[in-house]
Amino acid sequence: MSWLPSSDPNCTTDCPEAVEMVIIPRASDIGGFEVRRALPFRSRRMVGPFIFWDQMGPGEFLSGRGLDVRPHPHIGLSTITYLVEGSIDHKDSLGTNQRILPGDVNLMSAGQGITHSERTGPDVRLNPSRILGIQSWVAQPKANEHEAPGFVHEAKARLPMFEDKGVVGRVILGEFQGVESPVSTQWPTLYVDTVLDAGARLTVPATTEERALYAVTGEIEIASARYQPQQMLVLRPGQTVCIEALSPTRLMILGGATMDGPRYILWNFVSSSKERLQEAKRQWQDGEFPSVVGDDGEPIEIPR
Repeated sequence: MSWLPSSDPNCTTDCPEAVEMVIIPRASDIGGFEVRRALPFRSRRMVGPFIFWDQMGPGEFLSGRGLDVRPHPHIGLSTITYLVEGSIDHKDSLGTNQRILPGDVNLMSAGQGITHSERTGPDVRLNPSRILGIQSWVAQPKANEHEAPGFVHEAKARLPMFEDKGVVGRVILGEFQGVESPVSTQWPTLYVDTVLDAGARLTVPATTEERALYAVTGEIEIASARYQPQQMLVLRPGQTVCIEALSPTRLMILGGATMDGPRYILWNFVSSSKERLQEAKRQWQDGEFPSVVGDDGEPIEIPR
C-alpha cells in the first residue's frame, strides 16, 4: 500500500516492567475506511525489521465501491498484507495477479524496485463489502536491498496453527509455540495472529530479540495493567511476557532480530542510503520504474 500522510502516533512509557512503551496510532480517513498507523514513530522507528504498520479498517464499501490504491513503487522493503475480513486483488510489475483472502499472506519483496496496485475486485464490487487487516513493511537486509524483486503468496491452509486453552494462533512468519511458517524471510522475523477467548492466557517468550503486541480487537492485561485495542505495546527485550485476554481478543505478535543498521524512509521507499532514496524518487518521476501488468490506472505521484 502506498504511504499516506498522517500525524505522528502518540506514546506513553507509564507501563509495567515488561512493556517498554505503548504507541497509540493516529487515524486517517482514506475514503471509505480508516487507517491507523503505529510505525514508524519518532522515538521507535522499527521493531525488529518491521518499519511500517497500518491497521486497515474496519471499513465498509457500498455496491460499486472498493479499495483503489493505484500503481505505485517500492524499493528496499517487503510488504506483508494480512486480512481479517474482505479481499484485495494485488497486481505488480512481475506479472503477479493474486487475490488475498483472510488468513492468507502476501509477501512482496521490492529489492531494487517494483510497482504494484491494490484494488477491490470487480466481482466483489457487485455487492457491499467490508475490509479489515494489517498492512506492514519489513526492511530488507543491506545484502538484499539491491536484489531483483520477488513475490510469494501462501494460502491460509498452508500456514501452521497452534491451540492451547482458549487460544488459537496462526504463525504467519517465523516460529512460535513449536510451529514454523513455510514462508522464508530474508531476516529473522516473527509474525503471529492469535485469537483468545475471554480469560485465556498467552505467554510470549523472550527468544525473539525485539517484540511488540497489537490487539486488533479486545482488551488485554499484562502485570495488572490493562490495555485497550488498537495500541502497539513494545515489549522490553529479554523478558517473558504473560498476557491475559479480558474480553475476546485478536492479538498480533510482531518482531524479529535488530536490523543491521538504521533505515531511512522517503514516501514508499526504504533504504540504508539516503542517496538511494533520492535516486528512486528521480526514477519514479522520470518513468523509469516498470509498469504494473494488467493495471493501466494512473500512477500515484510523489506527494510534494
